[in-house]
Amino acid sequence: MKKVIFILLFIFAVALMISGCTAKEPEGCLGTAKDALVDLQCRKVTVAIENAYLPFNYIELDTGKPGGWDYEAWDEICTRLHCTPVYTEAAWEGMIQAVSDGQFDAAADGITITDERAKVVDFSFGYINIDQRLLVRKDETRINSIDDIVNNESFVLGTQTGTTNYETAIKYLPEDRIKAFEQFPFAVQALIAGDIDAVIIDEVAGQGYVGENAEELKLVGPSLSSDQLGFIFPKGSDLVEPVNKAITSMKNDGFLMALNTKYFGPNFTLTYDDIGPGAYGEEDGE
Repeated sequence: MKKVIFILLFIFAVALMISGCTAKEPEGCLGTAKDALVDLQCRKVTVAIENAYLPFNYIELDTGKPGGWDYEAWDEICTRLHCTPVYTEAAWEGMIQAVSDGQFDAAADGITITDERAKVVDFSFGYINIDQRLLVRKDETRINSIDDIVNNESFVLGTQTGTTNYETAIKYLPEDRIKAFEQFPFAVQALIAGDIDAVIIDEVAGQGYVGENAEELKLVGPSLSSDQLGFIFPKGSDLVEPVNKAITSMKNDGFLMALNTKYFGPNFTLTYDDIGPGAYGEEDGE
């Protein structure tokens, strides 16, 4: 009887481990000590990642494999620093605080560098500039700029909670004219349904939605804000300096430019129809 109980407890424990595992374990240490800019001696670096934000990170439906700018960038960073990236899926809401609390060594999720966020986390060097734009329905003729929304009190602007897009929105509109969603796909669905009039969104993400819904959506107006994106770390992290060295070398030898062209250029055709729900699958039903 004790043996049976032991076996059952063992099976239960294994099941818990499997169900609770959200990290993509690496295949091994990347790079070599000889070639490393800074030798991190195969140190494991946990990188929080959403797995639901094109083109930065996603899970392909056809293969079940993760991909995106963040994965390739951090694989290259660890190749140059002789370390082991451990990609850990996490929801966007709470991600910055979780890094600040030391739950992760870093986070990569298209995070805008801001003074407010820099109070609780350390940032790497910026790796790309991103413009914020307005996303509207294809047949929209009333809105060509943010001024058109400001001047018509009946218009409602959608965005995602906790983002710099929301921070930009409240610079122009009172909060009762802004509808914040937990995820951008919900905001886009509301836009298509006519529940809101426009969505303020990072241009590269907006291009992904336009590609997916070419007959229904378009980007309009000039850039509302141009921001740099960076990786985040707990305050005082000893990873910031070596990661900055890796980013600098990736800029200098053209790797970063090639990576940005691959994922932010016109040849990137993956849409939200092609990816899984990422960190939100069971909780939000996407």
